[in-house]
Parts: sequence; C-alpha cells; structure tokens
Amino acid sequence: PPRALGPPPPGPVGAAPRAEARPCPEERECSVSADTVLAPLRAALDSCRPSVQKQVCNDIGRRLTVLEDAWAQGKLSAPVRKRMSLLVQELQQHHWDAADEIHRSLMVDHVNEVSQWMVGVKRLIAETRNLPDNQP
Repeated sequence: PPRALGPPPPGPVGAAPRAEARPCPEERECSVSADTVLAPLRAALDSCRPSVQKQVCNDIGRRLTVLEDAWAQGKLSAPVRKRMSLLVQELQQHHWDAADEIHRSLMVDHVNEVSQWMVGVKRLIAETRNLPDNQP
C-alpha cells in the first residue's frame, strides 16, 4: 500500500499572495498621517452630535480614540492606513456606498487590526449618511 503522507507544508494552502503584501512602490503614498484620517472623522462626528443620541456619539468618539492610539503606536499596516484614507475621502464626498465598501473590505481583509474601532467608523458612516443635509 502507498505510504501515508506527512502533514501539509506550513503556510497558506492554495492562497495566492495578496497584492497588498508587496511594499508600496511609492513610500509617501503609504505614509498617510493620522490627522489626515482622524480630523475628517471627528468633524463628521461633530456634525452628527445635534441629531444623534449622545451615547452613540460618545461610543463613536471612544472608538476613534482607539483608532488614533493604534495609529500612533504604529499598530496599523500600510494597507489599512491607505484604505482608511480612501474611506475618509469617499465620506467627505458623500459617496456612502463606496465608503461602506471600503469598510467591508477592511473588516474582511484586516479583521484583527480593525475590529476594535471599525464598528465606530461604520456607525459614523451610517449616521452621517442619515443627516438631514445628506438626504437625496
């Protein structure tokens, strides 16, 4: 009879390397500043305060602080920083669906990195979208 094979080799099975795993071709493209992302998020939160429950706003604020701390401590990878920058740009342009899609892709691809604070960003997108000024 054929001999039993040993355990599979270590590493991802059948997974092609992700494009994001490569270093950025342009370093400055990856070095997004925390303020570039956090300032617009905090501004969006401020615009929600008059019409959104205080408890909800406080929770979003706490989660943005967790994001800020993770960023300051260098705990966020370049792909996460870059995608958060894109998410903020979509949010500022009122492209709600695009911002939501970036949020979803971050949750799928980088769940361990973003799970503590991304819920707040998701809620912020939803609340900002529902503001009276932003209705179609």
